[in-house]
Amino acid sequence: MTEPSGSRGGPSGMLSADSISMSEDVRDYVFENSRRYHKYSEGRYHFPNDDAEQEREDMQHAMVILLCDGKLHFAPLDDPKSVLDLGTGTGIWAIDMGDQYPAAEILGVDLSPIQPLWVPQNVQFLVDNVEEEWVQAPNSVDYIHARQMAPSIRDWPRIISEAYKALKPGGWLEIQDLKCVAGCDDGTMKDDDALAAYADTLADALRRLDIDCIESVENYARWLRDAGFMNVKEVKMKAPLGTWPTDPHQKKIGLYNRNMIYDGLHGFTIRPFTHGLGWTPEQVEVYLIDVRKAILKSEAHIYLPYQCVYAQKPLRARSL
Repeated sequence: MTEPSGSRGGPSGMLSADSISMSEDVRDYVFENSRRYHKYSEGRYHFPNDDAEQEREDMQHAMVILLCDGKLHFAPLDDPKSVLDLGTGTGIWAIDMGDQYPAAEILGVDLSPIQPLWVPQNVQFLVDNVEEEWVQAPNSVDYIHARQMAPSIRDWPRIISEAYKALKPGGWLEIQDLKCVAGCDDGTMKDDDALAAYADTLADALRRLDIDCIESVENYARWLRDAGFMNVKEVKMKAPLGTWPTDPHQKKIGLYNRNMIYDGLHGFTIRPFTHGLGWTPEQVEVYLIDVRKAILKSEAHIYLPYQCVYAQKPLRARSL
């Protein structure tokens, strides 16, 4: 059951008639360990949707926009008319796209109805599970965007296949993600670094929940080619963690990144660790004390790899 919200009327060809339906669990929530989670398709997404998490998501958006020099996308879009945002979260990217492309119809899809009601007229939101069959008509979308979905998706080849079907010939799919790995290029990070250990433990917890967020980022390009996409391009960047860079712009990115991760630690950790690793909430809280200290006091020049992969559906696309 799904529910559209936002602007009046839906993007033509992007919603089916039976998608406009209501159910109680669309706007209901689940509470666990002092955090609020989605009720619709309960358990598919292991991170909260409460106010604290929404603020963190908006901080993450600001950090990514700084990292990407103000770009909302890398795919070479040419006057798109229909845009689909997978896992839209607070909807901030979709809203910015609506402002940048006023002639396009923007649809953001998410399990949680946490997006604002007052949005540009060309922006709409839909509660739906992208890991199930999509409601978008074949060959109806110019551009599909997914950002920071690696910790959430179990079957990326299926998502990519659905995107291929939904895209118009010549349309673009773009996937962007921070990789759950602590990188360092100058030897300042010790072998027992607490932040690196935390990233490894979080990735392990998600694997136990059938989500391999490391493998996903490493295999996007191959999966896109396997699905029939052409013009596959990769953009790789480094998001500094902390204010260690000497360059003022990179220092600002690092500040945003550090604050975003510090504020999100409990939300990132509590459910994956309790459900995936079998930890108690008390064990999680004690563990995070040292991780928080490391985030604020680390002298290591740590960064998180950021990767963007985008690709085009051929003008004469093969049928699936």
